[in-house]
Amino acid sequence: MGFDPACIGFDADDTLWHNERVFQLTQARFAELLAPHVDMPDLDARLLAAERRNIGHYGFGVKGFVLSMIETALEVTENQVPGAIISDLIAAGQEMLAHPIDLLPHAEEAVAVAREHGPVLLITKGDLLDQERKLAQSGLGDLFDGVEIVSDKTPSVYARIFAAHGGAGRGMMIGNSMKSDVRPMIDAGGFGVFVPHDLVWDLEAADAPHAHPRYAALPDLGALPDFLHGQR
Repeated sequence: MGFDPACIGFDADDTLWHNERVFQLTQARFAELLAPHVDMPDLDARLLAAERRNIGHYGFGVKGFVLSMIETALEVTENQVPGAIISDLIAAGQEMLAHPIDLLPHAEEAVAVAREHGPVLLITKGDLLDQERKLAQSGLGDLFDGVEIVSDKTPSVYARIFAAHGGAGRGMMIGNSMKSDVRPMIDAGGFGVFVPHDLVWDLEAADAPHAHPRYAALPDLGALPDFLHGQR
């Protein structure tokens, strides 16, 4: 039995355009900057722990990442990190906020095909200004019937968003994060479609609900048109 959605939501970062690779490049730069000042084999783990602590304070996105790098630099050097490195980290964050948008293959086609089924929403989390900038530069803005930039993606958030479109039970969410896009949408009563990306932030990892009847996994967005056609 198919599931013909009344409304389809798309994640943005690493679903429609590349994002995580910019964070990883900056994290590699962070390690290079600190290498002359501290021998810390678990530097990545220390940074991840800071990010985990700080999500509740700063939310998701570049600004929280930069503040977590600065906090980690201060911690691992016992507050001896040179001011020039702090300046470099701030500059790296500004570069991230100006990084050009690179669409993933089939992104525009996937959103256009989804519109044939009904309203299409962009549902993303992160810095408001940065997400608005990325959407504007993507060229996809006119394809969406609504845009939701939220502080986190939870079942209650999905229930609220899809309430205006027949309810979450008639909705479908497509994204690369099992933790944020798929599992909470299923928990809200909707259909979660996983489209993997090669790079995944550790804090977005979660087990796939393989046996759930409202779960599907696609190799990439190019498979979405046939998948949606098969649901009808």
